[in-house]
Amino acid sequence: MGVLTLWHGRFEGGPAEELLAFTVSLPFDRRLAAVDITGSRVHVRGLARAGIVTDDEASSVLDALDRVAAEMADGTFTFEPTDEDIHTAIERRVTELAPAGAKLHTGRSRNDQVATDLRLWTKNALASIVERVLALQTVLLDAAEAAGDAYLPGYTHVQRAQPVLLAHHLLAHGWALARDVDRLLDARRRTDVSPLGAGALAGSSLPLDPDWVASELGFAARFENSLDAVGDRDFVAESLFALALLGVHLSRIGEEWVLWASDEFGFISLDDAYATGSSMMPNKKNADIAELARGKAGRLVGHVAGFLTTLKGLPLAYNRDLQEDKEPLFDAVDQLSLALGALGGMVRTTTFRTERMAQAADSSTAGATDLAEHLVTKGVPFRDAHAIVGAVVRDAVDGGDLLALARDHPELGPEAAVLLEAGVSVTRRTTPGGAGPAPLGAQLERFRARVEQERFWLDALQS
Repeated sequence: MGVLTLWHGRFEGGPAEELLAFTVSLPFDRRLAAVDITGSRVHVRGLARAGIVTDDEASSVLDALDRVAAEMADGTFTFEPTDEDIHTAIERRVTELAPAGAKLHTGRSRNDQVATDLRLWTKNALASIVERVLALQTVLLDAAEAAGDAYLPGYTHVQRAQPVLLAHHLLAHGWALARDVDRLLDARRRTDVSPLGAGALAGSSLPLDPDWVASELGFAARFENSLDAVGDRDFVAESLFALALLGVHLSRIGEEWVLWASDEFGFISLDDAYATGSSMMPNKKNADIAELARGKAGRLVGHVAGFLTTLKGLPLAYNRDLQEDKEPLFDAVDQLSLALGALGGMVRTTTFRTERMAQAADSSTAGATDLAEHLVTKGVPFRDAHAIVGAVVRDAVDGGDLLALARDHPELGPEAAVLLEAGVSVTRRTTPGGAGPAPLGAQLERFRARVEQERFWLDALQS
C-alpha cells in the first residue's frame, strides 16, 4: 500500500520519494505539537457548538487528543513514514484512537491550522524571550548599583574620549535592551490574531464561529480577511527583526567584554566558569561566550534577510514557500534563549578591575572638553575655546605636560588646570541622562522603575 496523504483522493498514485523527502517538515515542526493539540481541542469544541459533530463524537476526539498529548509528553508517540508533518501525525493518531477523528479536519485547512499553530507558538516564544531579556537587564542593574563611583574611559571611534561612571556604561546596555522589550511586545501584539476559520483561503460554508474560537484560544482578535489570514507571515518577519536587533545588542555587549578582558584593556576578569581555555596554550583564558554572542548576530540578521526574500513577490494566498517560516524563527528563539542565559551569567560573575579603569580614564587629555567648557563659562565662543585647548593638547602631545601647560596658559590658568586632575572630569557631567553622579542617581531610579514595569507587563501576559 502506498503512502496516504491528506490529499490522496485527487491522485491516482502515491507521491514520489523525492517529493516527500523535499517537502517533509516533520523534523522541525514537531515542536508545534502542543499548540497544534490546543488548537484542535478548541476546533472540535467549536464543531460541536455548531452542531457539526455530536457531543459524543467531540468527547471521543477530545479524549483522543488528550491521549496524544500524553504520548507526546512521555515520548511514547510513534511517528509513521506517512506523517508528512506534525498536523498529519496528530490527526492520524487521533483517528486511530477514535473513529470520529476523521471529522477533526472538518471546516479547517492546514493553511489556517498551521498559521494558528505558529502564531500561538510565537506568542509564547516572544514572551519567553522577554523574560530572559528582563533577567539580563536585572543583572546589569545589580552590577550598576554595585559599581558605586567607579569610572572608566568612554570611547568614540574606539579612542578614549571622556570619563564615564561604570554604572552609566552598564545602564547604556540596559536601555538598549528596554527598546528590545518594546519591539518584542509590539511584534507579539500583532501576532495576537487568530487565523482559524479562514480555511484554505476563503472561509467556510459551515456555521463556524471564528470569534468564539479566537477567544477560546486566547487571541485578542480574529482575522478580517481570509486571504490575508492564511498568507500573512508579517508576524514572523517582524519577530525575526526584533530578535535580530536584540542579537545585535547582545553582540555589542560581547564585543566590549572581549576588549575589556584583554590584557591591552585589562578592565575585567572573567569567572572561570564562564570562560574557556586553549587546547595548546596553557596561559589562555578566552571570552568564548562574548565571542559567540557577537558571532550569532550575523546568523540572526541572515534569518531576517532570507525570510524577507522568501516573502518577496508571493501571490495570495498560501504558497508552500511559507513553510520556510519556521526554521529561522525556531533557530532565532533557540539561539537567543541560550545567549541571554550565558551572557547573564558572564556579566553577573565578572570582576571589574576598577583601579585599571580609573588609571585609563585619568589621562590628562580626558579633561580637554572640560577645559573648553570652562572657557565657554568665561564668555569665549566654543569654536574659539576648542581651538585654544586643541593647541594646548598638541603641545602636550609633542612632549609637554598638559597640566603644566594649562596652568601656565594665559587664558586657562590654575583654575582650569584643576579640571585635569584625576577623578575630577567624571564628576562634572550634570545634564539629565549624563554620565556624572547626580544624573546617574536619577537614571538608576528610572531604570529600576522600567524593569518593574516590564515585570508587570510580563506578569500580565502570563496571567
